[in-house]
Amino acid sequence: MTLTDEELTEIRALAASETMRADSDRLRETRYTPFMVNEEVDRDRVIEFLTEYNEFLNHPLKPQRPFIEKDMRL
Repeated sequence: MTLTDEELTEIRALAASETMRADSDRLRETRYTPFMVNEEVDRDRVIEFLTEYNEFLNHPLKPQRPFIEKDMRL
């Protein structure tokens, strides 16, 4: 993907904008990271999430039926 000169100038202007930087910093500070505690991954939280997600996704499997085909051609 190639950017036009106009798009490049717009991107450079946004990168130099103090308002845009302040907004990005504010978003970064308030970002919710459910697995992080003191800037480290909390393994207990990850394992708890994966366990609960697995329970959510698991459902009873349909009983398998025998595959009966009378006319099989390749």
